[in-house]
Amino acid sequence: MDAFRERYGRWALVAGASEGLGAEFCHQLAARGLSVALVARRPEPLARLARELERAHGVETRALAFDLARAEDLAELERVTAELDVGLMVMSAASSPVGEFLEHSLGEHRAMLDLNCRAALVMTHVFAERLVARGRGGLILMSSLAGLQGTALTAHYSASKAYLRVLAEGLWAELRPRGVDVVACVAGPTDTPTWRAGHPKQVGRWKLPRVQSASEVVAATLRGLGRVPVVTPGLGNSVIHFLLRRMLPTSVAVRLVSRTTRKMYGR
Repeated sequence: MDAFRERYGRWALVAGASEGLGAEFCHQLAARGLSVALVARRPEPLARLARELERAHGVETRALAFDLARAEDLAELERVTAELDVGLMVMSAASSPVGEFLEHSLGEHRAMLDLNCRAALVMTHVFAERLVARGRGGLILMSSLAGLQGTALTAHYSASKAYLRVLAEGLWAELRPRGVDVVACVAGPTDTPTWRAGHPKQVGRWKLPRVQSASEVVAATLRGLGRVPVVTPGLGNSVIHFLLRRMLPTSVAVRLVSRTTRKMYGR
């Protein structure tokens, strides 16, 4: 724990901190002794979580209510965090609508692109510069099994998650020699409010692995930080990752995952 805090402290910044995986990152990082800057759109959940972290772990917090899909909010976030010695940045904020590509307006697609990709790019660039200057630190980008291939009902979301995985892989090679660790978490089905809100159905254990807890996913990601460029939490997810990337022809992988996704959401 002391070594972790030395390398990735004194502050961690977590985007998408109000619930789900982002909130769990806050808990586990605070438990390791890092003060946490919490970033999300809604101020009330951030304030509640900040108070909880302070009481439970005795760390400092900053609750920063920003809409990361807005360029002006990103610029303001960069300004207000300049005084913090951030050693670890976690990009967990994302939009994940489910539905046919044309069911969503072009404006909705642009908004998802702004959050899932543009915001991740800006924040990664800003904090990578700071971490390289300080000579140590880490970047965590949350990807998804959905980003391993194109998938019906999540075509644009899947593309955005593929972007984050590939970005992390390249930065792992570039920044590692400069003291900065980078990892992408290729998460499978995870029990979060967003997951539950979609009302997905289990369609066969061999097709859909056990839904993991946020705690399991975050713990696996933190174990992989500084060791590998990509973490896929869970044995079942790891097997699926191997099959989709190494064994199956692309057309077969796309049809298989698309069929499974349609069954999950009754489409």
